[in-house]
This record gives sequence, structure tokens and C-alpha cells, in this order.
Amino acid sequence: MSWPVFGIYRYDVLLAYALIVQALLVCLKLEAPREVWVIAIFHIIAMAMELFLTHPKIGSWCYPEQAIFRIANVPLFAGFMYSAVGSFLARGLRLFNVSFTNLPNLVWVILLVVSSYANFFTKFFVPDIRNVLFVASLILFWKTKIFFQINSENNLQAGSAKQYQLPFLPLLLFLAFLVWLAENIATFANIWRYPSQVGSWQMVGWGKLGSWYLLLILSLVLVLAVMGKRDAKGSWQLI
Repeated sequence: MSWPVFGIYRYDVLLAYALIVQALLVCLKLEAPREVWVIAIFHIIAMAMELFLTHPKIGSWCYPEQAIFRIANVPLFAGFMYSAVGSFLARGLRLFNVSFTNLPNLVWVILLVVSSYANFFTKFFVPDIRNVLFVASLILFWKTKIFFQINSENNLQAGSAKQYQLPFLPLLLFLAFLVWLAENIATFANIWRYPSQVGSWQMVGWGKLGSWYLLLILSLVLVLAVMGKRDAKGSWQLI
């Protein structure tokens, strides 16, 4: 299909779709109002990054098609791609009754996520500290474990569910890999393009996996702050 269709641009259709899905999630009570707020915050944070990184003087990537609903070079649906990650995390926490142990000190976590976000901007003017941030995340979350339940039909009938545990960092890296796969699909569909893909599509570089890893930490911290409570020992539970 060649866009626009009947004068309607594909990016505007994607925006309408995202708004409808978000409204349904709230109406069906799959997302609580406070979860919507944190997702909205993540949306704003992501749009700020998009506006900077798509600026012609930076040119990290571009949106090759037109849209009516856009800010500068960024169609408004773009923020929903990031907020969808936050929505996925929020829904997953509730669906699997997730809890955490040995979360690092909140001050250090905030310093990590602020530095990670700032580095997306500053790396164009000062040395990139991404490798330092990776090492810091390993040190901070090395002992962190995630606990979850799979509420199968048999478990629900029995009134119980077995609890499983996983180390947090490998799971976070796996989720970053899934987002990286989705990014490859999106660029193949010409939703956006990196400079290396302008002539012809090629796989997104593995370096983007690290970017998603750091952004997932930021998203998770926002979601955990809204959806649960952390005690002095570093344990986190849903509220």
C-alpha cells in the first residue's frame, strides 16, 4: 500500500490507533489512572529525546513520511512507541504479580537513570559514558531478583500459584533484545530509518540493544515508583 490513502497519512493512522488502544486499556480497567500518568511522563521524556535526535544537525534517525499531527520532525505517534514499553511493564507487573528483592539504593538508581537519559544528549558534545553506565547498572542490580507467578487455570481453581524467581539483569537484557527485534521490524516497514538504512534496509546495529537496555531501566524505575512500595531492605511489592 502506498501512503497517503485518501489524503490520510500512515503516521496519523498510527496515532489514532495508539489513542484508541490507550482509551480501551483505561475503559477496560487494564490500566489504572496512576499508571496512565507514568506512561504519559515517559511519553513526554521520549518525545523530548526524539525531537533532539531527529534534528537535522544530529540526524540519528528520521521519519521519512509526512504527517499532519507532528512536532518539528517527529510525528506524534512516536511517543506512543516508547510509552507502549511502559504500558507493557505495568501490565506485566500486575498480570504476573511481580515483586523484587535487593533493589539498590534509590539515590543511586535515580543517578543512573538521569545520567543514562542525559547521555543520549551529551554524547554528541562530550565523551560517551555508555560503557560506564553499563558497568554501574551491573554493580547496582547484580543481586536484584524478580519474583513472579503464573496464574494458570489450574492454579486459579486450586486457589494458589507457584512463585518463580529470576535474576533481574538477564531478564532486562532479554526484554531489550525483544524491543531491538521490534525495532528491526519497524525500520523494515519504513516507519523510521537510520542513516545506514536510507539507501536500502539493513539490520539495526547491535549497539542499539544497549540503548534499549538503558531506556528500559528508566521506564521500569518510573513504573515501580507509581505501582508499588519499596522497603528499607530493597524489597518491592505491588500496591
